[in-house]
Amino acid sequence: MGQGILLSGADDIDFMIHGVFSYELFGQTLWITTSHVCIAIVLLVLFVFIFLANRAIKKGTEVPGGFQNVVEFIVESLDGIVKSTMGKSAPAFRNYIGTIFIFILVSNISGLFGLRPPTADYGTTLALGLMTFTLIHFNKFKHQKVKGVIKGLCDPWPIWAPINIIGDVAVPISLSLRLFANVLSGVVMMALIYGLLGKLALIWPAALHVYFDLFSGCIQTYVFCMLTMTYISDACNTD
Repeated sequence: MGQGILLSGADDIDFMIHGVFSYELFGQTLWITTSHVCIAIVLLVLFVFIFLANRAIKKGTEVPGGFQNVVEFIVESLDGIVKSTMGKSAPAFRNYIGTIFIFILVSNISGLFGLRPPTADYGTTLALGLMTFTLIHFNKFKHQKVKGVIKGLCDPWPIWAPINIIGDVAVPISLSLRLFANVLSGVVMMALIYGLLGKLALIWPAALHVYFDLFSGCIQTYVFCMLTMTYISDACNTD
């Protein structure tokens, strides 16, 4: 608790990332941090949900009910979002978009359960941005070929190529910073409230948790995935 994994329930609350324990690898000291622990907890929750969802679908009935209904609602909702945004490219990317959507959403709202959201660590959001960046350019070269990529960089005139290159490089940075900054701002605000008010912050901060963790977390998840789908769709455009 004192290592900052939890944001509430301790007297020395802060919003920093802390080392939990270190180990040596090839002569270098590496640290397992609170972000790694929180990511592991989020992944464990997702793995349990996946296991239960798989069992529910295998034993599912024609008229869904209970947990099966929840699973089908989630899948159909995510498929609908991807299809409405990506069109004919949707089948190839719905698994990726669905995966990052659920991971980011659960990470963002993990603050409701006292965890420090993994997406409040720039290392997490940068990795997500770089995965999207790789997919964008892989599909650019796959669908537009080298000639189409060069043509896009020189649009509308060749002199604009350096600016277009900077714009491409800025994509993972802008994606990751937007998600990171919005989630971290909520973490900082809640840590300050709990740290300054102490025992006085008992019930009423729940309303702030609803905004910073739930509402803002859902919005930032949607924005990240929507921008990802838009960039990838544009990369797949061969017109």
